[in-house]
Amino acid sequence: MRVEIWSDIACPWCYVGKARFEKALDAFPHRDDIEVVHRSFELDPGRAKGDIQPVITMLTKKYGMSEAQAQAGEENLGTQAAAEGLEYRTRDRDHGNTFDMHRLLHLAKEQGRQDELIQLLYKANFAEERSLFGDDERLVELAVAAGLDADEARKVLADPAAYADEVRADEREARELGANGVPFFVLDRKYGVSGAQPAEVFAQALEQAWSNHSPLKLIQENDADACGPDGCAVPQH
Repeated sequence: MRVEIWSDIACPWCYVGKARFEKALDAFPHRDDIEVVHRSFELDPGRAKGDIQPVITMLTKKYGMSEAQAQAGEENLGTQAAAEGLEYRTRDRDHGNTFDMHRLLHLAKEQGRQDELIQLLYKANFAEERSLFGDDERLVELAVAAGLDADEARKVLADPAAYADEVRADEREARELGANGVPFFVLDRKYGVSGAQPAEVFAQALEQAWSNHSPLKLIQENDADACGPDGCAVPQH
């Protein structure tokens, strides 16, 4: 069964929600039969690549809140993250465009390293002092740490068209599914869970989706001519 997660590296609730979902997934009896795929969703797609500003500044401008309110929100997120065993810097973080990160995540998906990369990107953005934005070499370092080739990662970052269509397709599909915020979880293309829900909610969703998941049933099990991995048998006359 497949679980798809639409998220953005700049989204703190995606960081927390991933941890809560994984807590439920780790306890799920059919864990080994679940495929998790991360999908792209930009919270600030119109922001220029070089437009980087402190998170508190972004929050006050975008939502019209005071600096005190913005900081209080960050402190709350720090508490929520800590409850899930996550590090979270409540001060002096940057905010910027995440398009290149999503493009790298599609490269990582092709090589089976997507979850490794997204977790490193989250940690770098929310827990580490060095800014994640405006520094391609920083992204290359994280890609390498996730198991990708440095030159291949640099090639993707140097070509704005690389995996751009894949990112846009994910975002378009999110809109079609009715997702107007992230994180957004889709289980078996039948059930949706919006937001960083408690682990118990994710556990219930997994159970419900699994109980209604219908594996392929063969309507004829008798041997018959077919082509397989070793080729096609030639009829003997």
